[in-house]
Amino acid sequence: MIKNTMNLFKLMRLQQAIKNLFIFMPLFFAGMIMDMALLHLALLAFVSFTCVASAVYIFNDFNDIEDDKLHPKKKHRPLAASLISTKMAVIVMLLLLSLGCGLMYFISLTALQILLAYVLMNVAYSLALKKIAIIDVSIIAIGFVLRLVIGSVVTDVPLSMWIVVMTFLLALFIALAKRRDDVIIFEETGKKMRAAIKGYNLKFLDASLVIIAAVIIVAYLLYCVSPEITQRLGTHYLYISTLFVIMGLFRYLQITFVDKNSGSPIQLVFKDAFLQVVIVLWLLFFSWILY
Repeated sequence: MIKNTMNLFKLMRLQQAIKNLFIFMPLFFAGMIMDMALLHLALLAFVSFTCVASAVYIFNDFNDIEDDKLHPKKKHRPLAASLISTKMAVIVMLLLLSLGCGLMYFISLTALQILLAYVLMNVAYSLALKKIAIIDVSIIAIGFVLRLVIGSVVTDVPLSMWIVVMTFLLALFIALAKRRDDVIIFEETGKKMRAAIKGYNLKFLDASLVIIAAVIIVAYLLYCVSPEITQRLGTHYLYISTLFVIMGLFRYLQITFVDKNSGSPIQLVFKDAFLQVVIVLWLLFFSWILY
């Protein structure tokens, strides 16, 4: 019983819920994270999105069973390893989708429409678009932006264009780093982990990662010194936090280029002490400025 429950949790990929914390970002950057009423709405949206995102992951795993069996890491996923039947997976998927959409319906109809757009986009991704290089990583990045938008809609907190741009770029950066891991596996084993791999190689990905990292740093610095932000926060010292952004990006590049271990961003956040310290220091400094 316990083993089956654990396999269900693995199927739902609950560890990926950390991505859904972007729903709280509009509140955080607006300095309103301590508003309990708005925080409650954001929390409900977080639960709703997590249910729907888990349903999307199950749908994707269902369609990728044969490919995942060839992957050195993904072959251990419940469906690929035959730890859970496809029938059970479909039932769980439909239950999660219904629960998530039903909850969002009571929070905000506009947010529900955005959530459904996220679902449709990911269905298209799983069935066809993930096979097209560049489009595949762009859709992943858009998914993070939609999390931001939902957080903004349910709390009625406007989004800064800088936050949208940086979120998209950061997600794109991480997605490209994952593709680099797949390219390395292909070069070492001759096995294509995904159809889009034919549109990538190490030279292209390395150049793309360096360019995007540079653009993220510039965009973040411009955000920190923009008159709109300095006037709203009443300080000109936010630019100091750029140090943590640079260190975090450099560490991720080091893991990607030197360690060749960028296949699982979530595991990196949970296991890499350097990244954890940088993220915590950035959060502390930013919180001190805001609050």
